[in-house]
Amino acid sequence: MDTPAFLDTNRPAVPNLVVAGGIVPFHLEHSPVRGRLVRLGPLADALLSRHAENPDAVLTLMGKAVALVAAMASALKFKGSFSLQVKGDGPVSLLAADATDTGDVRSFARLEENADREALPETDRGLLGNGYLAFTVDQGAEMERHQGIVELTGGTLADMAMHYFQTSEQHDCWIKLFCRKTVDGWQAGALVLERIAEEGGIENAHPETRDDDAWETACTFGETLQDTELFDETLGSDTLIFRLFGTLGVQVAPPRALAYGCRCSRARLASVLERFGTDDLDHMAEDGTITMKCEFCNTDFRFARDELGKQPE
Repeated sequence: MDTPAFLDTNRPAVPNLVVAGGIVPFHLEHSPVRGRLVRLGPLADALLSRHAENPDAVLTLMGKAVALVAAMASALKFKGSFSLQVKGDGPVSLLAADATDTGDVRSFARLEENADREALPETDRGLLGNGYLAFTVDQGAEMERHQGIVELTGGTLADMAMHYFQTSEQHDCWIKLFCRKTVDGWQAGALVLERIAEEGGIENAHPETRDDDAWETACTFGETLQDTELFDETLGSDTLIFRLFGTLGVQVAPPRALAYGCRCSRARLASVLERFGTDDLDHMAEDGTITMKCEFCNTDFRFARDELGKQPE
């Protein structure tokens, strides 16, 4: 007997890929600063190559988005996820990425059909145009989601994210994002610094520290990071962090893993289809089949029209 669609947890074959040291958290011992260094390693190519129909400029933007949400989700202190969604009037009308507290990441971008693929803008802002950026923190089914939305401000995705934290969260956050295509595939990563709030304890423990100077110094040092260093496989993350911040009393925490994390399945998409009425389902069907695409893993799921609508009331 065939498994009903709403119970079918089968999913497409996706890379079973884990990068053990994808994120390395750290803090500056005598400064109100904590940070995360993100290096996606082979995960970047596994994610982006599934969307190879997109121009390189779009994939570069996706890679930056993945690195950004990976860094932010790693700071979650509960089981949940951190997601980014950007909607604009540029050639890329939608950019989405999310990461869970355990390091599962995914991303996609929607390029408008009428976009000139041969003459796309070279900047993040040019690709996205004017619009809005939203960050969402999902703490699970039993907790209320937290979402903040701001207008797009700045020329890069990093600028847009920093503007969000400054205006929506009143939180100092410095971000540098990297993504590039090489002869060995795609690479992506990030460096994120956050100023720890007063109640975090560091300021009280070191009252002699001048917070503004310490924060500005850390950001200045972080700005020196180059993509050639970040993507140098012979340079360990600990070594790189000490190279950047060693004179500031940096303390490195245990690394955290990142993994290919699309969470689609036939059951999930069937549950979406079950919300539609009979007439709508009939309209969606072509030759007795309804096709739904998971945009994150770029995979089509096909459902026979007569297998839908069987979920018990």
